[in-house]
Amino acid sequence: MRIIAGSARRLPLKTIDGQDTRPTTDRIKETLFNMLQAEVPGSYFLDLFAGSGQIGLEAVSRGAEYAVFVENQRKAAACISDNIAFTKFDRVTKLYSTDVFNALRAMEGKYRFDIVFMDPPYGRHLERDVMQYLSTSSLLKEDTIIVAEVSENTTFEYLAELNFELEKLKTYKTNAHAFIRKMRGE
Repeated sequence: MRIIAGSARRLPLKTIDGQDTRPTTDRIKETLFNMLQAEVPGSYFLDLFAGSGQIGLEAVSRGAEYAVFVENQRKAAACISDNIAFTKFDRVTKLYSTDVFNALRAMEGKYRFDIVFMDPPYGRHLERDVMQYLSTSSLLKEDTIIVAEVSENTTFEYLAELNFELEKLKTYKTNAHAFIRKMRGE
């Protein structure tokens, strides 16, 4: 696994051994960042369920102003910390090594994000719980884009009741990226 573009291009990143995380492949990561390329430069980027931190680090490499990582697993958080140090992005990043909801509450009033990326464990509906939290949070700007990496059979029928809309769904073989924004006023 490596950073594929930007100031840290080609730098290898550590990964976590075992099946506890699912690193996003370079090909899917490239597709994701091609779709986000206009949004990333100068952005505040939030990487939830961050695993190795590769998505947030890719964002910083491509010009994001700041990235915040949230990872609850101790081994994965240590991996993110090592990757931040190796890429020398320690001044433009912050790691919360805690539960996602504890981290979100701790960030209220400190950050407002342009892009939120989440890759929660599949099948536990954590993306829905995060969307529920974000629906009343001060962490989002009016035009924040939220990207959820989910299994291909995940549904988002609940978004409208939370005042969000599914802007785009990019499906791959076994998973998908859902691009979500706040509903726009009439």
